Amino acid sequence: MPKLKSQMNESELLKIYRDMVLIREFEERTAEMYSRGKVTGFCHLYIGEEAVAVGAMSALHPDDYVISSYRDHGHCLIKGTSPKEVMAELFGRATGTCKGKGGSMHLFDPKTNFFGGYAIVAGGLPITLGVGYAIKYRKEDKIVASFFGDGATNAGAFYESVNMAKLWSLPIIFICENNFFGISTAVSWGSATTDIFKKAEAHGIPTEKVNGMDVMAVREAIKNAAKYAREGKGPYFVEALTYRFRGHSMSDPADYRIPREEKIWKDRDPIPNFARKLIEEGISDADGLRAIKEDVEHEVEGAVRFADSSPWPEAIELTKDIYSEKEGEER
Repeated sequence: MPKLKSQMNESELLKIYRDMVLIREFEERTAEMYSRGKVTGFCHLYIGEEAVAVGAMSALHPDDYVISSYRDHGHCLIKGTSPKEVMAELFGRATGTCKGKGGSMHLFDPKTNFFGGYAIVAGGLPITLGVGYAIKYRKEDKIVASFFGDGATNAGAFYESVNMAKLWSLPIIFICENNFFGISTAVSWGSATTDIFKKAEAHGIPTEKVNGMDVMAVREAIKNAAKYAREGKGPYFVEALTYRFRGHSMSDPADYRIPREEKIWKDRDPIPNFARKLIEEGISDADGLRAIKEDVEHEVEGAVRFADSSPWPEAIELTKDIYSEKEGEER
């Protein structure tokens, strides 16, 4: 593997580390707030998969579009949304990204071009198609990166979307976060092929399988994909092999996984492994990384306080941001 310094400068590498720690700390505190009843409804954590979002988005331009699934907290944070706004949305408060109306699975922030988390499996893929078409129609120098799980590739919307993306040569990067389970169903139980990337290859789309626990490997794969899509050559598909350290959602005990499997993947934890490389190459030391973690903890604690002290939406908000029966008239 090439040295980290040959790929990015020291400040960029430390930001990569900080971003992964931010997701981890945010999700750990989210789990705590869920157990205390501050966060309700369905809640899917991204713990263990941080290298995919951080590596991918470090290779994109700030004004590129990103679309996610129901496991969307990490993507929204790294795209640039304030942890305060994201936590407030999870708390259902008026200061949240969607004024408290979306919650965990429906984050959305047009300020950062984060175009949503989608609760329906594969539900974000047709939206991705529309955004990609809009980019091409407007002749914008942008791409759209769409994150989804392995289970989404069994849905009809996936095949329709990759087919049309190829037909129209749209600037899309499809990023499959293959964590090997759709809820409790292993990939081998639900998919005729366990090589997910082959499903995109069947549509003539170039593909790559990457170690999703290695943030720099993900970054390199997405750099290649982004260059391809930005040059007008059409869509690209990346399958990132990763692993969620917790259950599918906060209500899932994950007792369908064996301890040996979990240990193997936790030994591949992208955060301590990246920290070790930073120290080995002299980019930082243990004290420096500890200071970054403490800074992140302080930021997330501030987000929790902000969310908890924020007002609930007024009842009148029930009538806003919707469409009336008269077509096209927004209340």
